[in-house]
Amino acid sequence: MSEPSVTFTTQLGSIDDTIAFAEALGQELEPGDLVLLEGDLGAGKTTFVSGLARGMGLASAVKSPTYTLVHEYRGIGRPGLGHVDLYRLPEGKDLSDLGLDDLLARGPVAVEWGTRLFVPGADALLVRMSGPAADSGPEWRELTLEGRGERGDDLASFGMAWLMLNPPPDA
Repeated sequence: MSEPSVTFTTQLGSIDDTIAFAEALGQELEPGDLVLLEGDLGAGKTTFVSGLARGMGLASAVKSPTYTLVHEYRGIGRPGLGHVDLYRLPEGKDLSDLGLDDLLARGPVAVEWGTRLFVPGADALLVRMSGPAADSGPEWRELTLEGRGERGDDLASFGMAWLMLNPPPDA
């Protein structure tokens, strides 16, 4: 995977803050966009995908596809959102091994445990999530956005601008 050229780190103090940011980002997503999510169990990756879906106007309930590997949330007259969970797969899979090319052709794709996906020179947004910290509230999260490639940089820059203009009240 290429080195990030746009990187931004922020803190979010609540689940509502996380969903609000992801919802704003979801409004910017286009077919072919790849969002790679990384973080420990319970870091909020599935919650983030729920916000992306809401931002895209998709009303489906978002659930982690840990056992089914892939969920696709579809809307009427709009691109769907592919949701992939690689927790149970070994590192180094590439897009062709998983059939994600078809998903990307239909809409954006969010991949939990995304750094396990081997995508040489990927144009993607990597969202690293951590928290809660020992001295913080249970909903506190640190988010780092890393743009990789032109579109990944665009999405990271959008995220950075949105967060600077809409600072989370609970952080």
